Amino acid sequence: MSERARWHRRAALVPLAYLAGLVIVALAHPWLPAWRWLAMHLLLLGAVTNAVLVWSAHFTSAILRLPAPAHRRADVAQLAVHNAGVVAVLAAGVTDRPWLGVAGAVAVFAAVLSQLIWLARRLRRAVPSRFAVTVRYYLAAATALLTGIPAGAWMLVVDDDTRPRLLLFHAHVNLLGWVTLTVLGTLLTFWPTVLRTRIADGAVAASRTALPAAVTGLVVLAAGLLAWWPVLAAGGLLLFTVAAGLTAVPAWRAGRAKPPASFAAWSIAAAGGWLFAALLLDARILLTANSSAQAADRFSTTLTPFLAGFVAQVLLGSLAYLLPMALGGGPSAVRHRTAILDRHAAQRVSMSNVALAVFLLPVGPYVRITTSLLVLAALVQFLGAAARVLHTARR
Repeated sequence: MSERARWHRRAALVPLAYLAGLVIVALAHPWLPAWRWLAMHLLLLGAVTNAVLVWSAHFTSAILRLPAPAHRRADVAQLAVHNAGVVAVLAAGVTDRPWLGVAGAVAVFAAVLSQLIWLARRLRRAVPSRFAVTVRYYLAAATALLTGIPAGAWMLVVDDDTRPRLLLFHAHVNLLGWVTLTVLGTLLTFWPTVLRTRIADGAVAASRTALPAAVTGLVVLAAGLLAWWPVLAAGGLLLFTVAAGLTAVPAWRAGRAKPPASFAAWSIAAAGGWLFAALLLDARILLTANSSAQAADRFSTTLTPFLAGFVAQVLLGSLAYLLPMALGGGPSAVRHRTAILDRHAAQRVSMSNVALAVFLLPVGPYVRITTSLLVLAALVQFLGAAARVLHTARR
């Protein structure tokens, strides 16, 4: 196994471990304090942020045609600092030790700041590239997270009338800024690669137009939430949605030219649909809430399609495509690993998405329990397949 493959195998274990932790929390939630908060941060701060730190660096190097690093000491140190911070934040949320959480937030901030500096330096020194706009999405996403982390840390130690506004600000900046901007920037080149087709005409221009619109919309949304001007916040959210739609048009064209035919492609496609559904639901909540406290309380209904529908599915779909490729071994090994991750793909994607849709309907508690278990079962199936893939790479 090459050094590059060893690195990606070890790095892949981290988000998969957090996803396994998420399964444990879901099964043991009746006995866990603040289990919803814990599950959300296991997914976003643990699994997603680790994956973004690793793969945004990978895509940046590929897009800017940078040589592979001679060693991974800096990458290992970054992930070590980040995950020490994540563990501290999770422990603080469970044990009610706010200053431990603040220390953890500082560590996460430092790790993401190092990523931002690395990205900016690479972009400045690189030769012009047609797809360099992707790296600018990553810069904007990292900036958004660095803005959202202090708000989350502040909420750990202060509980006053500003908390609902800070919660809304923190959630939106992290979900739309850190996660969604990263996804929108990556899909420019990644989505056609997953489909095994060419990039649609106008995709690069659409991404270049969408980035300033998305950033402007996010800034307006954040200002509207902090000041609690819901119309302004909804306007910013609408602008962000339009920007996402600009990138979705060429992605749709690529999908029509070469329809999805793998777990990775179907999972990412379904995630895109849930993103727009969540954005529309979010706008409705902002415009109909009588106060920031009511909006914060209702936002939990938006989190389900955001997290389970969009974030989790785009993460699983991306890993399903990237892991077989990154582990190397030649075309036959890649095909074998991809086949492992594609087993029962139609059943997993349809089961999880139908169950999620039913869960969001006004149904009884037993139906909600059943549908949530079905979504969890699909995640367990993926984790089992991913474990087998990593095991084959070890041999």
